[in-house]
Amino acid sequence: MKALVLSGGAGTRLRPFSYSMPKQLIPVANKPVLEHVLGNLRDMKVTDVGIIVGDRASEIEAVIGDGSRLGLRVTYIPQERPLGLAHCVILARDFLGDDEFVMYLGDNMLPGGITAIAEDFAAHLPDAQVVVHKVEDPRAFGVAELGMDGSVLRLVEKPAEPRSDLALIGVYFFSPAIHRAVAAIEPSARGELEITDAIQWLVDRGARVTAREYEGYWRDTGRIDDVLECNRDLLAGLRTAIEGEVDSASRLTGPVVVEAGARVTRSCIEGPVIIGAGTVIEDSHVGPDTSIGRDCVLRSTHLDYSIALDGAKVSQVHGLHGSLIGRGATVGPASEDAAHHRLVVGDHTHVEVAA
Repeated sequence: MKALVLSGGAGTRLRPFSYSMPKQLIPVANKPVLEHVLGNLRDMKVTDVGIIVGDRASEIEAVIGDGSRLGLRVTYIPQERPLGLAHCVILARDFLGDDEFVMYLGDNMLPGGITAIAEDFAAHLPDAQVVVHKVEDPRAFGVAELGMDGSVLRLVEKPAEPRSDLALIGVYFFSPAIHRAVAAIEPSARGELEITDAIQWLVDRGARVTAREYEGYWRDTGRIDDVLECNRDLLAGLRTAIEGEVDSASRLTGPVVVEAGARVTRSCIEGPVIIGAGTVIEDSHVGPDTSIGRDCVLRSTHLDYSIALDGAKVSQVHGLHGSLIGRGATVGPASEDAAHHRLVVGDHTHVEVAA
């Protein structure tokens, strides 16, 4: 079985970060979301992966390379502009051939993995199999309506009155039958070739389309709050590993990872926390559920439930919570005689300042 990973979206909900990096490279527990996705595929014994890329292709290729570092063979498939998930299948036709494949959205986090679901697909080989997850408000999702035997009867996109609480979560298994379906459908009202329309085309023609429920933790990392929540979930399984330097005046509690080349001085670290290679933390308090990237500097700062990307610098700032600090960003105090806050804020940035 092959895999088709979709990594060409614009990531408008993750602005301003998606202006300067693909959303699939946002780190969760100090590893890009896309690497978590590829790790799940490797665990499924998939070796050949096609990655749909848009205008940020070079950045994704720089991180993932040819896939050998991850035990995979990666083929990059360009998409000039996003024209729908079914359009991605059309673009990947030569790569996919007549093999069964899994299609996986590159910003989806399923830490529990989908190996069992993949094995079920391989054992029964339906024409298509969708992966669903129970949600509180299905109106924001594509929804699957199922028969008593677990077969898919109907797929409805963002229904006003949902008849099911089973949302499609961006993982699909397909036989070669999907190629006829994507070639037969027309663009939707928003001008895209929808994969839900292609699957419904199969259902309407009597194809065998099934659903399997994913019961583990799932997040679409399309918003900042989702990224932070997902980071907290992954850090919950952290195990202590100290490869960097921690002086005798510092106190570490709970699971903490200090990577090689990192240095912690006169600081309190309350795990779960990851501190990336080359990072310096001095006279600071780092609270739970925090990931700090490589080559960061924290001085005289209190930070918790946050993510600092590579090269971030934070000094003399207390009470930072629920923050995502960008690559090479600098956060610090105003001058001693300043009477006001001073902000340099990019497009679509969200800032909260304590009164």
